[in-house]
Amino acid sequence: MNDTGPDRTERGLREALEALAGEVRPAPDAYRTARGDWLRRERRRRLVLVVLITVVFALATLLGLWVLNQAPSHPGVIFSGAGGGAAHPSLPRSLP
Repeated sequence: MNDTGPDRTERGLREALEALAGEVRPAPDAYRTARGDWLRRERRRRLVLVVLITVVFALATLLGLWVLNQAPSHPGVIFSGAGGGAAHPSLPRSLP
């Protein structure tokens, strides 16, 4: 069997990477550090979300109150009690 070409290259590359991976040693507290970083980012994300929801809710409430405050305080034509049964002077009276 011929030991040239892609099979030889692949085998050589695999051996070199396995030798390199065998020499790599992780830091003793790498997992704890990575987990702490992840938890800090998660807390920050949740805090930003809570602040954003609170701001949107407060703005929506203030906008709703402002819109309600802009409504006219005097009663409209429909609720004035004047008129003989017609809801508006331009509308025809209902038949008996």
